[in-house]
Amino acid sequence: MPILNKDMTLCISLSGRPSDIGTRFHNYLYDKLGLNYIYKAFSTDDLEGAIRGVRALGIRGCSVSMPFKEAVIALVDEMEPSAAAIESVNTIVNDGGRLSASNTDYEAVASLLASHRVDPSLPVLVRGSGGMAKAVVAAFRGAGFDDLTVVARNTAAGPALADTYGYRWVAEDPAPGAQVLVNVTPLGMNGPQADTQSFSDAQIAAASVVFDVVALPALTPLIRAGRAQDKHLITGAEVIALQAARQFERYTGVPLTPELVAEASEFSRAE
Repeated sequence: MPILNKDMTLCISLSGRPSDIGTRFHNYLYDKLGLNYIYKAFSTDDLEGAIRGVRALGIRGCSVSMPFKEAVIALVDEMEPSAAAIESVNTIVNDGGRLSASNTDYEAVASLLASHRVDPSLPVLVRGSGGMAKAVVAAFRGAGFDDLTVVARNTAAGPALADTYGYRWVAEDPAPGAQVLVNVTPLGMNGPQADTQSFSDAQIAAASVVFDVVALPALTPLIRAGRAQDKHLITGAEVIALQAARQFERYTGVPLTPELVAEASEFSRAE
């Protein structure tokens, strides 16, 4: 990586629970491609102040994670279609003080549904109703899935999410039967809920595809259980690598090959 200098371009992330994955991913590629950039993760209790800092200090790019994906909407100048359609932001690009917002989570999930050739005729059960769940449900709708149920205890956000895309909502787990299980909650994420499996063994047994959006760890309890039952797996590691790659391209203008994305993803997770 270049020695820190006055001309170096800064990109950052804002998250309630920062990790090193994005930092390592972006900085690996800056170094690999000889770019005079640096990436740093932050958390904040003052989102409005942080976004003012992005604008005032000329910070080129800002990744946005939970719990800021919706609150940041009022603080940007332009919403690209990927963010406006789902009212959730995960990427901000600063062009001379003008902030444009997009959602590369949506793009990543849509790409994975295509590359894994998930059959749109299969019934889907999605757990979660937050900002990332909006991106996931919208991507399923965009990919032509008609049979989807949102399971969420939030009796406001759950029905609202389902209704927006013409799907069903339930507050409690339905009987096993969904062929595609998708976890979009913190269940299984490193921290207090790290040992919690987001779907039951019976639900996993009935499914053919198991998809966990949690990226850290890559082998969540759900993914381990799905592997043990020989299910088709889609991991949060895949999601975070693809969405970060799209962010990198927006920030730098440099296109990435699948090989570079794979290299950076592997490096970001190395012990």
